[in-house]
Amino acid sequence: MRKEAIVLIAHQFLKDTFRSKVIFVTLGLTVLLIAFAGLTGYDNYHDQNFIRYKVQNEVQDSWESNPDKHPHRMAHYGSFAIRMKHVLSIFDMGMENFVGNAVFLEAHKQNTVNFSEASMSTGILRFGEVSLAMLLKVIVPLLIFYLGFASVAREREKGTLKLLIGQGIKRNEIVFGKWLGLLSLSLLFLCSVFLLVLFFVVTEDHNISLADSLSRYFILFTSYLLFYSTLSVITVMVSAFSKTSKAALIKLLGIWLLFVIIMPKSLQAVGHYLYQTPSKVEIETAVEHDLKKLGDSHNPEDPHFRALKDSLLLANNVNNVNELPFNYSGFVMAQGEKLSTKVYLGHQNLLYKVYDKQNNLERYSSFINPYSAIKNLSMALSETDFKSFLHFKDNAESYRYHLAQEMNRLQMDLIPNKGKEGPKQISSKYWKEFPPFEYSFLNITQVIQNELISIFALLTWSILAVFGMIRFSINLNAI
Repeated sequence: MRKEAIVLIAHQFLKDTFRSKVIFVTLGLTVLLIAFAGLTGYDNYHDQNFIRYKVQNEVQDSWESNPDKHPHRMAHYGSFAIRMKHVLSIFDMGMENFVGNAVFLEAHKQNTVNFSEASMSTGILRFGEVSLAMLLKVIVPLLIFYLGFASVAREREKGTLKLLIGQGIKRNEIVFGKWLGLLSLSLLFLCSVFLLVLFFVVTEDHNISLADSLSRYFILFTSYLLFYSTLSVITVMVSAFSKTSKAALIKLLGIWLLFVIIMPKSLQAVGHYLYQTPSKVEIETAVEHDLKKLGDSHNPEDPHFRALKDSLLLANNVNNVNELPFNYSGFVMAQGEKLSTKVYLGHQNLLYKVYDKQNNLERYSSFINPYSAIKNLSMALSETDFKSFLHFKDNAESYRYHLAQEMNRLQMDLIPNKGKEGPKQISSKYWKEFPPFEYSFLNITQVIQNELISIFALLTWSILAVFGMIRFSINLNAI
């Protein structure tokens, strides 16, 4: 293939495209949508992070301002864990609006994550938000199909394709030139969005390092570039092997519907059918059932804790729990917390396995649908996917457990047993010494590990698309 011929064909494609007034209307509307999506994403990021940061500080101040108390009362006083938004959530809101962002932390109880934006807003949000990622994933692919459906088919209809071949232009040069021209058009949209995103990444505050955010940014850009390259190949090849422009347009609209709407929705339904998730009530009932079998720390006659008490008395050579060198109630609470957390995490891990099976069904579908690959990568790198939500939930639970166990330890060490002289409450300085909850996002390495299937699928699509274009373009018919 001759590079000069390919560039010439691409230049002619762009020239023909910009002769139409439709392209300028399209570009104008797209610019307005990009500006609107960028502005709303920016406002949402700032407003939400401001509110969450303020609430987290108020929660911590409320915790630290408690007076001298019994540590077990403080364990039940509890605190809140708040999840901040990543700067790239400006680009892709993902599931951010539909999952919770705060969890109440209390001893002996694992609370669910609450206060999602969707649950606390009007029903309009449930129809979907206009984000920069949504434009690039849904709207721009449709524009690529529209701008490229006639790229080769119209040349055949007008008879110019036969003339080009007759003048010595190779078939694969024509196809590659059209592909290069269409990809160049798609880069107008892609670069416009990512220049805006780069401004946000560089200028905004970060809960992680700037290097990590920039790494995510460049991987995102590369992923969308591969995605658009694949879509451009599909568009040109469909046009090349369609007898008419109308037929090519119908085929491409069908592909868009299949990729963007039909397959994702169908796989969600199939995943839920094949791997059903238990309800919250079922999980809580199962946890309570297992705890009753293992032991109840609040029941003095419980066989497990009665045996534990007997072994403690024997080990310390005393006849009564009040004679133990530490607070027995604090010890029992600590053991009960350890037991209940173990049972809860066991059921949670089983639930996570079901989630993984459901999500992996969609991830593996990336090999037949590039939209799934780019959607998963886009959300994961923007820290708005389901994995990041579960990561926050796990971090909050870990913090809750250590908070409860620290209060139990203080009770064991500083509160005397019944019948012994000593304080019934401890100094408030201990509340102030306990560190506040700080959520750390997944690092870029963890994100890549979580989305290896999507990355591999997108690379596979790109390689096969180029290989297919090289292999089949030589079979292009002039008439």
